[in-house]
Amino acid sequence: MHSSFMFHLPTKVFFGNGKIEELKNLPFEVKRAFIVTDKGVLNAGLIDGITQQLIAAGISYEIYSDVEPDPSVETVDKAAMAFHKADCDLIISIGGGSPIDTAKGVRAVASNGGSIRDYAGNNMVKKAADIPFVAIPTTSGTGSEVTIFAVFSDWNENRKVTVVSPHLSPDISIVDPMLTITAPPSITAAAGFDAFAHAAETFVSRAAQPASDALALSAMKTVYDYLRRAVFEGHDVEARTKMAEASLLAGMAFNQSYLGLAHAIGSAISGHAHVSHGVSIGLLLPSVMEYNLVSRIDKYQQIGNILFDTRNLSKRETAEKVVAEVRQLRDDLLLPRRLKDVQVKEEQLKGIADDSIKSGMWKFNPREASVEDIQQLLKQIF
Repeated sequence: MHSSFMFHLPTKVFFGNGKIEELKNLPFEVKRAFIVTDKGVLNAGLIDGITQQLIAAGISYEIYSDVEPDPSVETVDKAAMAFHKADCDLIISIGGGSPIDTAKGVRAVASNGGSIRDYAGNNMVKKAADIPFVAIPTTSGTGSEVTIFAVFSDWNENRKVTVVSPHLSPDISIVDPMLTITAPPSITAAAGFDAFAHAAETFVSRAAQPASDALALSAMKTVYDYLRRAVFEGHDVEARTKMAEASLLAGMAFNQSYLGLAHAIGSAISGHAHVSHGVSIGLLLPSVMEYNLVSRIDKYQQIGNILFDTRNLSKRETAEKVVAEVRQLRDDLLLPRRLKDVQVKEEQLKGIADDSIKSGMWKFNPREASVEDIQQLLKQIF
């Protein structure tokens, strides 16, 4: 089945508590850093350690903190203009997926010109950046610190703009779990469940391969074992460290083998109804896994084997229990269960289904899904 495959990770990763200190040892000849973040990270004081390290290294900086959740294409273009005006030669992002993706967009626009809209789709960013880029996550979930993907909101057209290019990958990622300690329970839950979804979808993807499978299985097991603790005991350093590890591994996995139907529909929901990404994935993943079960029952059994005791269960029973356990995890995290609970309107379902099949992730789902299939799935969780 896997007679050949390719695995590429251009990002150098520093992982561990206290690794933020690696900033003062950057292997770049730079003078001024453009720091992309958001108001929450700024107000939490998480940026202080970064600026101290930069000062120690003799690097001045400019802070850009006007990044909102699910950042718009306008935000990226404005940030790119600010980057040019600041005369910086290094980009650092600190935050969740939104600041990291925004920084990816800034570097793409700075190196290639135009608007980030110009680069929607696969491999539209043609020019490699000569601007070093360091990503520092403060949440555990998106995996954006090691991926070739960036997702932005186009509210004028009620859609998500996905940019895919190897030129988006950060040069260096510093994953310091201590920076995630202050993430509130709701964000920890949604981001962490998204990490599980990344691993679960890439594991059954049409593009799955041995290296990504190993990473995905490890990530799923770790999220299953530690996410509840990270949510409800936020200062549990072990749980936070394990979740940072799981997010990283899941990001490495789907960077190679892509995702599936939950992310295709989730992007459409976020575009139409302004629902945060992690919440939309929480709504969808259990039902999508149930839909896909018949196509990947052997792989579901592998998931079950690492999550719980399967000795007295048939293959089908194991697969069904996997879906039940994922649904229970979602519910334990107090994530929304119904589309109507997050103000999605019934009349929006057709448009969401139509846009779902426009996503590049749709074609990697293990089981084919028509617009009608997606509408039916959406009605089940409405």
